[in-house]
Amino acid sequence: MSKDNAVTVKNVYKNYGETEALSDMSLDFPRGELTSLLGPSGCGKTTLLKIIAGLLPATSGEVIVNGQIVKEPGPDRAFVFQDFALLPWASVIRNVAFGLELRGVVKSERESIAQKYIGDVGLKGFENSFPHELSGGMRQRVGLARALSVDAQVLLMDEPFSAVDEQTRRKFQEDLLNLVKNENKTFIFVTHSIEEAVYVSDQIALLLPRPSRVSEIIRPTSFKNKDVDSIRRDSEYLDIVDRIWKSLRTYVK
Repeated sequence: MSKDNAVTVKNVYKNYGETEALSDMSLDFPRGELTSLLGPSGCGKTTLLKIIAGLLPATSGEVIVNGQIVKEPGPDRAFVFQDFALLPWASVIRNVAFGLELRGVVKSERESIAQKYIGDVGLKGFENSFPHELSGGMRQRVGLARALSVDAQVLLMDEPFSAVDEQTRRKFQEDLLNLVKNENKTFIFVTHSIEEAVYVSDQIALLLPRPSRVSEIIRPTSFKNKDVDSIRRDSEYLDIVDRIWKSLRTYVK
């Protein structure tokens, strides 16, 4: 594995009985960047994410994270779920600090760390609120703060913005760009949205329908240093969105 890649997926196959979900999947995830997995519904994006997380075993092949072959979940990876996966009986600060609590970090230290990330995701003042008192967007911010608080080097995000309204989703996308810039972590991001993938990604892996493998790697470049309000009007951004749609629409039923 190249020293510049935090994660390498090498010749991975995944079968569910007679169904072949992934076929000879090979892909590198550069350190400190955000890579989106984009493809038609059912193409194995979430399956690949779970294999990287160690939540599912590959049928064959291997995943290497920071030089180590993945055999199970580990502290070097954190998962941000689509459905928030919060503890309903716990406050925001308890939810955010929960991973640290499981690791045996003392209460004062874990709450200090949790406070930092609660502030970073825009929830300062809601530390003692409970999930049922929060909007969907706020609950997703809690999930993101929890993943950040454990200081994992690889963040695995399974359609984390799909359950929120469009305005909240756009704000999340802007916040995500800032997190990638400031946190120096490796983000692996599953989305169904072409526009979202082009907007937030350093690298986009286009996946073929089942049995899935990589059809193309796209690296948006020219607009990455622009301010967030200008990106969606950039000609390269619009051209890449259009090119990806033309590649994928063949598979839309």
